[in-house]
Amino acid sequence: MGAVPLSAITKTLRELQQDQQLSLDFLEVSAPEVKPLLQGIPKGAITEIFGASSSGKSTLMHTLLASAVQAGEFCTLVDASDRFDPGVAEDAGVDLKRLLWVRCKGKLEHAIQATDMLLHGGGWGMVVLDLGDIAPAMVRKLPLSYWYRFRRAVENTSTSFVVVEREPFVRACASLAIEMRQSEPVWRGTHPDFRVLEAAAVQVSPKKPARAGGKFLASTRLTA
Repeated sequence: MGAVPLSAITKTLRELQQDQQLSLDFLEVSAPEVKPLLQGIPKGAITEIFGASSSGKSTLMHTLLASAVQAGEFCTLVDASDRFDPGVAEDAGVDLKRLLWVRCKGKLEHAIQATDMLLHGGGWGMVVLDLGDIAPAMVRKLPLSYWYRFRRAVENTSTSFVVVEREPFVRACASLAIEMRQSEPVWRGTHPDFRVLEAAAVQVSPKKPARAGGKFLASTRLTA
């Protein structure tokens, strides 16, 4: 039997990856502002949300957690920098009785260890690793093997694993990647000299779409 061309192997691997994405089960997103973009977050897979500071990452994270707990799931948040605000999360619809908050006080190694134990322990509807305030230079030093290990830990489970970060570090191990970009302020009032800053509109753009409900996810804007 002759050797198989590398191009044929690459094509086969690409098709297998696409088939795997198509077969994923999804956790439905309940917020009407986000639904046009995210019909669901893949279960048994990694979703990464990345963007600069004040780009709406926390707002989207709260929305996903609220969707999970409203669906009856128990969730956990590994907070690498102690930046989580329970009051804001509760206002966003997160039932704090269904959320385990793991505080790591800025220690990246503790956050990674806690995430590893939680994912391998199983039983969670959603696990969120929030690295949004950890310097990208520190996260960049993490071996790629960690992300592969986490991906294997959630495969064939009903857990949605969400990583929040400034830059896309999960890359090939993520089934869904979402870039957050600050767009423009939202003002209230019509007076030419006095208006009230009501919110900030942010742009949400999937960079690696997973497929849900037969439609690929598209760009939209979210008010933070």
